[in-house]
Amino acid sequence: MESLLNKIKKFFPVIFWGVMTFSLAVFSNHAQAEDPIIVDRIVAVVNDDIITLYDLDQTLKPYEENIQDLDYAPEKQRESLFKLRSELLDKMIEQKLADQQIKKFKIEISDQEINKTIERFKESRSLTDEDLRAGLARQGLTIEEFREDLKKQVLRSKLVNIEVKSKIAITDEEVEKYYNDHIEKYGAETKYHLWNIFIRFSQPEETSESQMALEKMETVLNQLKQGRSFESFATETPGSPGSPVGTDLGLYRLDELSLQMRNIVKNMKEGQYSSILNIPKGYQIIYVQKIVVTNSKTLSDVKNEIEDILYNEAIDNRYNAWLSELRKRSHIKVIK
Repeated sequence: MESLLNKIKKFFPVIFWGVMTFSLAVFSNHAQAEDPIIVDRIVAVVNDDIITLYDLDQTLKPYEENIQDLDYAPEKQRESLFKLRSELLDKMIEQKLADQQIKKFKIEISDQEINKTIERFKESRSLTDEDLRAGLARQGLTIEEFREDLKKQVLRSKLVNIEVKSKIAITDEEVEKYYNDHIEKYGAETKYHLWNIFIRFSQPEETSESQMALEKMETVLNQLKQGRSFESFATETPGSPGSPVGTDLGLYRLDELSLQMRNIVKNMKEGQYSSILNIPKGYQIIYVQKIVVTNSKTLSDVKNEIEDILYNEAIDNRYNAWLSELRKRSHIKVIK
């Protein structure tokens, strides 16, 4: 839940809290001095930093739109938003604490480190660069967003190593145990070779843009029903911005897909395509080009992948324990 907004860095003295809690006021060019326009207020103080209502609202906005799309009853929607708002504020406080420690220890991540991390990620999962990009595209992500996420993981790892002062070592026994406990994951498996055709738009709230994209996808779906091959769409160069774009997504197990995709693909046969599906900021049609039953993987085949999984689990556990202790010794004030 990656890069919250730039925040004000100076901590306001206690005597100003009452004023700042009420509002941060500005005056329009035409307003009188006695008529302030309330534009923001503080919702949390984290040591020498603050989190404003504007920051929280901006972070909440995309999740709020998703909840509204679920058509909950008004009471259920208010309950969900209240809970989500509290959880997001808690995450923002934790990110503030982590950012403060990163600044304190002057921790930096070079592009070279991120490149090495990406290469190890691809190597441990036997992915080509094209496989990785296709997998990210399926999730609505870019390689730049993936790099940013990896950067945060590396920062978290460095923080843990500094604070805990002990290296994490994954033993062969731990790797073997994980392999045996998840043997169904590494045994003979069924994979689906997926393609998609999609349209993404820049402003989900712009009804006209969304409607135009949907109409274009309906045209594609009608042509598919009339017998046009899916591959001919997917390999076609888009005629103009906003035209449907096709991608060969590659091979996936069902458990590698999102829940929405899994529920759709598991009922599809080779050569079938889906109806028009909603994705973040757009629409897509999924096509199962081929269903492949792969050979089982030996322990040596997946050793590097399992080591990465266990290492990241250990980092997460240590990070959460460290963060919990850090909260206890930090000055945190949530302002209702």
